Amino acid sequence: MERLLILSEGRSGDPHYGKTGRGVLAYGTRPVVAILDSTRVGESENGIPIVATVEDALRLEPTTALVGVATQGGRFPPAWRELLRSAISSGLHVENGLHEFLGDDEELAALAAGHGVELRDLRRPPAGLDVPTGTNLELRVQTVLTVGSDCAIGKMTVSLELDREARERGLASRFVPTGQTGIAIAGWGIAVDAVISDFLAGAGERLVVEGHERGGELLFVEGQGSLIHPAYSGVTLGLVHGTAPHVFVLCHLAGQTEIEGYPGQPIPPLRQLVELHERISLPARRARVAAVALNTRLLHENEARAAIRAAEAETGLPADDPVRFAPARILDAVLAALR
Repeated sequence: MERLLILSEGRSGDPHYGKTGRGVLAYGTRPVVAILDSTRVGESENGIPIVATVEDALRLEPTTALVGVATQGGRFPPAWRELLRSAISSGLHVENGLHEFLGDDEELAALAAGHGVELRDLRRPPAGLDVPTGTNLELRVQTVLTVGSDCAIGKMTVSLELDREARERGLASRFVPTGQTGIAIAGWGIAVDAVISDFLAGAGERLVVEGHERGGELLFVEGQGSLIHPAYSGVTLGLVHGTAPHVFVLCHLAGQTEIEGYPGQPIPPLRQLVELHERISLPARRARVAAVALNTRLLHENEARAAIRAAEAETGLPADDPVRFAPARILDAVLAALR
């Protein structure tokens, strides 16, 4: 079995830009032996030691270095080049979820070939993508898509929590990965934000078909972007129309009023977001919002419970924080909406 060294230099404690490493640590099945972050040397995360260099991690016998950060624009900071060289020269495979493909870098590709290691670019789109055909509309499968008020607020996490709860109840459920972190966790999927826009909906359709082929009768599709995001709305709409969900779960970071990184770009009230998503769903399969999943990590427990009650009062829908307070209530609402 592979043993991971997560490369999270400067970002291991960041829930936004360090989300890939943190997601794999929380939900992945491959053992993680170390996290690299020179700003936190000597600390640990979930019992995993944090080291300063690749050399420091080698005594723990990793086999693969996973790029654990998600930078804005998906590009490597210049200082990372030496870090990647060090991992490759140490005989580690490198798994990369950024938009810069390591396999296309002549120097790093030659170095990898010389050391007999693989460079795995998780965001590289598969061959043969095309526009959707409507195949997924004919499948005997129920599809749930997480959507959100912003990026990096927990759409993947909510999908994983609901899938795990559904499996524990004996349902034939599958998590459908649509981004680099989900792919690193599940071992399959398509990073839809790297797909040519004309084929984005077709990629969504392919993911639903594959999820069904993998035994899923209930699919929890990881959402991407946000319909109201000034930079990343396109990927959301393509995913909505391509996956053609039966229901949505609306995700929101409790207390957030503006799009992160875009001051002056407000987040509308939850009731407006519910109406917006239901209105833009595919006309051939109208979807409704079944529940609101709040991320209450910025609030104390009593504040979190108050925020959940407020969301329910505003939208008239069940609401909860499926990580902090368990996913059962959100899943109950989803299953009720699918009946």
